[in-house]
Amino acid sequence: MNLIDKTRQHLEQRYPRNTTPPRFFRAPGRVNLIGEHTDYNDGFVLPAALNFETLVAAIPQNNRRVEVFALDKNDADSFDLDESITLHPSKNWANYVRGMAKTLLSEGKQLQGIAIAVSGNVPTSGGLSSSASFEMALGHAFLQLSGYRVDGVSLALSAQKTENGFVGVQCGIMDQFISSLGQKDHALLIDCRDLSYKPIPIPRDTVIIVVDSGVRRGLLDSEYNTRRQQCEAAAAHFGVKALRDVDEATLAQRAHELAPVIRRRAKHVITENARALAAAQALVQGNIAQLGPLMAESQRSMREDFEITVPAIDTLVEILQSSPEVYGARMTGGGFGGSCVALAPKNTVSAIKEIVYRRYQTETGYHPVFYVCQAADGAGELIVKI
Repeated sequence: MNLIDKTRQHLEQRYPRNTTPPRFFRAPGRVNLIGEHTDYNDGFVLPAALNFETLVAAIPQNNRRVEVFALDKNDADSFDLDESITLHPSKNWANYVRGMAKTLLSEGKQLQGIAIAVSGNVPTSGGLSSSASFEMALGHAFLQLSGYRVDGVSLALSAQKTENGFVGVQCGIMDQFISSLGQKDHALLIDCRDLSYKPIPIPRDTVIIVVDSGVRRGLLDSEYNTRRQQCEAAAAHFGVKALRDVDEATLAQRAHELAPVIRRRAKHVITENARALAAAQALVQGNIAQLGPLMAESQRSMREDFEITVPAIDTLVEILQSSPEVYGARMTGGGFGGSCVALAPKNTVSAIKEIVYRRYQTETGYHPVFYVCQAADGAGELIVKI
């Protein structure tokens, strides 16, 4: 059963007296091709929205209640828009719903009570940002059923505010932004300072391969905060707002002024910004082969300068890079596990899988999971004929 039929059927069974056809809102997951830990340094990122998505089916209620059914979790939650919206004590998934409602209300939106059924196929453990996908689909449902037009940038900022301030997860703007504004067959080069962006074409015969390493990211939260503090310390030393404002020449001239660990963190961010810009230019020029050395250097920098990889991830990237069919590969996401991303011709996927399956589990003990993806459009309403 597809996501539309699954969510619609649930609402029909739950609300048999409802005569209003449900509306459907989708939002994609994402992968970052290059530009890691640059977003919170006001830098550049090059993500793509993916053809894995969260789908929300919603109907209006004639009261101020929000009732939500998470079909993939076989769980439910409800709350009243006129009462204080607080964290759910045990259902973390429900806090994204509560948080989006609270954020939009705080921004002056007059929300209607709604009933929601949600399902999706964005992997929840592979670092493809199922949470941002969930937030964006929810935001569209809340706003559009309440009569508002959706501005993609504003909604991405509202979702980031929800995640930072209500759910309690510190993140930059990239995940919500690309889920909101992604374009089919394109990555987006996003300037995380002013939120300007440029569509970057991905060749139609190229697929985005995401490989879940099987390594769960246990140190991510504490180490993320540490890296962020180290980057802020480096920016303060240079007297700038963010490391985005320091170029490679300045770093080379003044590197001796920084403690070794701060110097390495700054080096990664400054050079990664340059790599993100160079990767976008290579794709625009049709020179996809140039992504290989850029992604390899990004991986080396994450391993040696930012120190966020783990041995199994390094092995997986090395296996992918050793495949002659792969244009380029690297770890993607916050680090300490998660997934790797590679770009390759569509007709080489089977050969790449064979190489990874043959070597990775033997060398690391982890089982890889493949997701073969295309760049997809960002969040919005699906018009479904009933």
